[in-house]
Amino acid sequence: MLTPQTRIPKSMNTPQHPPKTGTVYLIGSGPGALDLLTLRAARLIGEADAVVYDNLIPDGVLDLAPANAEKIYVGKESSKHTVPQEELNLLLVRLAHEGKKVVRLKGGDPFIFGRGGEEIETLFEFGVPFEVVPGVTAAAGCAAYGGIPLTHREHAQTVTFATGHLKDGTINLDWPALARPKQTVVFYMGVGGIAEICRQMIAHGLPGSHPAAVVQNGTTSRQRVLSADLDTLAGKVDAAGITAPALIIVGTVVSLQKKLQWFEPGVVSGNQGDREQNAK
Repeated sequence: MLTPQTRIPKSMNTPQHPPKTGTVYLIGSGPGALDLLTLRAARLIGEADAVVYDNLIPDGVLDLAPANAEKIYVGKESSKHTVPQEELNLLLVRLAHEGKKVVRLKGGDPFIFGRGGEEIETLFEFGVPFEVVPGVTAAAGCAAYGGIPLTHREHAQTVTFATGHLKDGTINLDWPALARPKQTVVFYMGVGGIAEICRQMIAHGLPGSHPAAVVQNGTTSRQRVLSADLDTLAGKVDAAGITAPALIIVGTVVSLQKKLQWFEPGVVSGNQGDREQNAK
């Protein structure tokens, strides 16, 4: 556990002239489309002295910040971290202790697999004021733009968000709970382990014919949607060359995708190979 006494850099301790502490705004920038950013988020970004941002943020969002604002990239890609999380937490503290209005900009929503809770725990420990601005989470945005309703009275009465991020080659999840019928399961960060995810869902009770889909680069002009079933999804994702960032959606709601899809760029389907090739 970090403590102010042991972990704060010496340069931040000036008891004779205590600095005016700034505020950190933890902002979710949404699933990818710039115009899905909230009005409050856009206003705060436009007033920022410093913007600390991840890689999965909408194109053009940094243009909303003042030209003289400090912009610091701290993105994480497939376990490759530009700045370790502990150092990132202290970076926010340092910037606030310099009296700056700090925007911590994350993709999606900061409290859904965004480590937002960890960051504001550190801010709390050091007495740094903070606010949280929710964002449209990737599951809601990508499913909506992919034509897949997360809930439906005839298909799913519950929705579960799970992380599919691999560690030591395994995905340690409550598979019996995830494989229950009449629910929709959305796996974040799971495309690298999609074969294992599909295998486990089948092993714990779902039929191989159970509908499933992948949405890549959801809500953007680069969006691709591939719908299939648990038996065939992994192979079709590999054949289509779909990689992160992408979400996996499992549930019979996926069967509605072909009928309800409305957002056109690069849509592919497990049953339409010609469109897969055209989307590459």
